[in-house]
Amino acid sequence: MSPTVAGIVFIASLIVALAITHRPLGDYMYRVYTGTRHLAVERLIYRLIGVRPDTEQRWTVYARSVLAFSAVSILFLYAFQRLQDKLFLSLGFGPVPDHIAWNTAVSFVSNTNWQAYSGESTMGHLVQMAGLAVQNFVSAAVGMSVAIALVRGFARKRTDELGNFWVDLVRGSLRILLPIAFVGALVLVAGGLIQNFAEPHAVATVAGGHQTLTGGPVASQEIIKELGTNGGGFYNANSSHPFENATNWTNWVEIFAILLIPFALPRTFGQMVGDRRQGYAILAVMGVLALASVSALTALELAHGGTVPQAVGAAMEGKEARFGVANSGTFAAATTLTSTGAVNSFHDSYTALGGMIAMGNMMLGEVAPGGVGSGLYGMLVLAVITVFVAGLMVGRTPEYLGKKIGAREIKLASLYFLTTPALVLIGTALAMASPEQRASMLNGGPHGLSEVLYAFTSASNNNGSAFAGLTVNTPWYDTVLGLCMALGRFLPIVFVLGLAGSLARQAPTPASAGTLPTYRPQFVGMVAGVTVILVALTFLPALALGPLAEGIH
Repeated sequence: MSPTVAGIVFIASLIVALAITHRPLGDYMYRVYTGTRHLAVERLIYRLIGVRPDTEQRWTVYARSVLAFSAVSILFLYAFQRLQDKLFLSLGFGPVPDHIAWNTAVSFVSNTNWQAYSGESTMGHLVQMAGLAVQNFVSAAVGMSVAIALVRGFARKRTDELGNFWVDLVRGSLRILLPIAFVGALVLVAGGLIQNFAEPHAVATVAGGHQTLTGGPVASQEIIKELGTNGGGFYNANSSHPFENATNWTNWVEIFAILLIPFALPRTFGQMVGDRRQGYAILAVMGVLALASVSALTALELAHGGTVPQAVGAAMEGKEARFGVANSGTFAAATTLTSTGAVNSFHDSYTALGGMIAMGNMMLGEVAPGGVGSGLYGMLVLAVITVFVAGLMVGRTPEYLGKKIGAREIKLASLYFLTTPALVLIGTALAMASPEQRASMLNGGPHGLSEVLYAFTSASNNNGSAFAGLTVNTPWYDTVLGLCMALGRFLPIVFVLGLAGSLARQAPTPASAGTLPTYRPQFVGMVAGVTVILVALTFLPALALGPLAEGIH
């Protein structure tokens, strides 16, 4: 079977599996977030944290709860790393340096999972499990909670209440993420991933040397890293390491886990607003953009443009032989289309235009299908902007799902969209303007700019993947990228919740002859077009100086 045909079969099988799970998982999540019954373990948690689960919150209270929970999580994870040497299962590792501990704490709490360190030589088992892996669960649950709050804003009328953040957080963690992760971990163990508490031990290499290998509870962390669109690897090599991704079929399972919940959430959205067609429309936009990205990136890598790849017949630099070009390209597209950031190959070694597609996926706002929760609320914000633009074109007040999109709503949607581009472009400009920070670049010219641009795009969009060749393990980069991760996560969340509160207070507006149908193919095309155009207008100059210039050199 040729690499092209094998790649098509691989992608087609993923599409079929996602189509099969879309309805049952979407309906299950709908029941989770709309049910009124609390499980016994949930009631115990509510008593321990002092929460009244049947009391709902206004958007301001909901936002304060998200921010307070995240702030406490950052402080806890920072302290956990700094005190690592005093904890059991530390493997003899010392305290994590302060600037790395700050960067890592913000990274995992913000669902970015950017890593400026090698996990197997920096973190003990306890910090990996009780610190990083726990945040893999709850940071994903936070994103899902915010998405559900926005959907409630569309579904409800004449109310200030958006639900209870603590209930949404607990249910998302215990009823959705934990059961799927438990089953997925068993599947990955069966596929060859390790799950133990082994200490580092030396093994003989084929060449006659010695290498130190660290064991650990890898499978359980690997599944939630993918399922929660987190991305932090147990090992520095991430999902290209055989202990994290053993075979071609575990590679398929990990990609499927990345896309599973984001592609099912539109079904939940359609159920909650009482019109499944709206969910299908959002799903169609995500699917069109995702298929275009996967096809383009894989085709560019299979075409292996460039002197060296053409000379050897393949763009295999930085890719695992057991995965090949097509499956590596699919993984790269999936991880950058979502906010995952896991890698099974090094994106810095991709062809210039292939690497640009991965970067462009993040610049889209990671909405196709996006991160767990963040993809859905990002796409709904783009739908609001699309409806507003369409309303201006026909000279009438825009409406979406019976809610008017007025000045307040479009201001909040615009602020949401502008946050990450501002962080990306300002951060890149500061790094390139500083001689000290340029010294961290191992490559000059367009590729060096691409590496810096990729780093700030990844951090500000809460992705976590990186181009190699840029030394970011410095106090300046750790501090600035940490700020980008925090602002890129929590400012948009505040704007989304403000939008949800504004929508929930409105009375429904009856549809008229001039109302734009938001469930037809026309609307799907409009949202996809607005998404691409907004990104092109914002980032094209930077891309032209980086990967585009390198690609046509």
